[in-house]
Amino acid sequence: MTLMQKLYWLMATVGNGLAIWLCSHHPGLGSWLLLAFTLGYTLIGAYDLFLSRHSLNRLYPVVAYIRYGLESFRVEIQQYFIASDTEEKPFNREERSLVYQRSKSVRDTIAFGTQRDLLADNYLSLWHSLSPCEVKEDSKRVRFGGDECVKPYSASRLNISAMSFGSLSSNAIQALNLGAKKGGFYHNTGEGGISDHHLEHGGDLVWQIGSGLFGCRTHEGAFDPEAFRRQACLPQVKMIEIKLSQGAKPGHGGVLPKAKITEEIARIRLIPTDRDCVSPAVHPMCATPKALLGFIRELRTLSGGKPVGFKLCIGNPAEFLAIGKAMLETGIYPDFITVDGAEGGTGAAPVEFTNRMGMVCLEGVYFVHNALIGLGLRDKVRIIASGKTASAFDLLSKLALGADTVNAARTMMLALGCIQSRHCNTNNCPTGIATQDPVRGKAVDVEVKSDRVKNFHHNTLHAFYELLGGMGLDSPAKLLPQMIKRRTPYGLPMSASSMVKQLSHGELAEGRATGVWQSWWQGASSDSFFVYDDLILTPIELRQGHPG
Repeated sequence: MTLMQKLYWLMATVGNGLAIWLCSHHPGLGSWLLLAFTLGYTLIGAYDLFLSRHSLNRLYPVVAYIRYGLESFRVEIQQYFIASDTEEKPFNREERSLVYQRSKSVRDTIAFGTQRDLLADNYLSLWHSLSPCEVKEDSKRVRFGGDECVKPYSASRLNISAMSFGSLSSNAIQALNLGAKKGGFYHNTGEGGISDHHLEHGGDLVWQIGSGLFGCRTHEGAFDPEAFRRQACLPQVKMIEIKLSQGAKPGHGGVLPKAKITEEIARIRLIPTDRDCVSPAVHPMCATPKALLGFIRELRTLSGGKPVGFKLCIGNPAEFLAIGKAMLETGIYPDFITVDGAEGGTGAAPVEFTNRMGMVCLEGVYFVHNALIGLGLRDKVRIIASGKTASAFDLLSKLALGADTVNAARTMMLALGCIQSRHCNTNNCPTGIATQDPVRGKAVDVEVKSDRVKNFHHNTLHAFYELLGGMGLDSPAKLLPQMIKRRTPYGLPMSASSMVKQLSHGELAEGRATGVWQSWWQGASSDSFFVYDDLILTPIELRQGHPG
């Protein structure tokens, strides 16, 4: 018998007996409170000992609930009282504080030096210039739209990444969109479709179309060209993005149970309410590289010539090069490619997929940038980086590794007031952002929070342009991968561009690639995405001085 079991029987016998005797001989508030306590303890303990399915409750009756109570707010205890400013994941206190400060336009400087270990393995840094300069105004926006695009779009260097209505509350969606309107940047709808809340304030939209084809489908799940045309031709929709995979759960579909499908969600997504809504892992219109490009051309035509691209998390590099081969063979190019990082967030995902699948954003962006150079198509296709972006350095590093613009999601949520409670998948978001509870959702003040989103965007870009000028560069286009220095285990800085061999213009298309690039290129086929991953990757330090 455990100590707590012995305590229970002591309380049930001696404790109750003593309490009853006191109530009989010395009646009073204290006696009755003692009796209520001992009887309550006895009843709860009896349930724990004889009926509970939990071994902890059976072995430690009553007191086991103390553990459950502490565990229920363990994250908050760790966040507020235990963790240092730089050790939390995914966003530490330093990063969260920076977002909060910039969203409120208050002082964002620090005193007494850095808290980071500047000599830590893989620490990223920059080299400054003794000749700082001002960044040119005409370099602060990027034109999207290739040769077949008749309605190009000029985008900000920083924008709102994909977050669906349904994942976020109506007020959160409205605040994000109004912030985008005020700040002159775009708002990605996420794959949940275009809702009234996306349209109410007139902010620029990128309409994301995932494997569920929400907003442009029949009730049976087939693509509906006319439904797509109606939405895509809205003046607020500036670009269309096909989602092949998502960084937080690449290679994984999703199910929206019918119990969660409200009449509003059904109307927006064009789905029935009498059965579960399934988003397959494979996009039904993009089963092969050539099918993907054909779908891109179809959407571009139906939308009246707006920029169309696709989003993916990079996995097997040869499978991305399969799309490259299809581009060369068909002559069809996307207007942009959004590279989602494996460090990306989501409301709900299997732990194994979130922790172990896909390339991180910097690696993925650098690979896609190089691949497009090797294909001879870099000037035709824009790259959007979608990954963890809290600071101006996060933005700069993605642009240096090859991106043209950057999308941010979770830090835009932080600007709305998110506290990283990680309850996004429970519908009990404490700030009313990631929930469909109407009472909680009303806590988001659309006007106030839209200003926070606008401020975070403006102040982060301001810091980015100061950082860029401090490097002696007057345009983001002059950034190069080798300008990002990565600290090696040997204590010396290494250029981030040494991760994979840089390609020259047309090197892949002309058959001049060597090493891993040659192996990936030979394995790729324009008729199928799948490539068997049997290539042995060699650590970079063992390849120095050798070709490839």
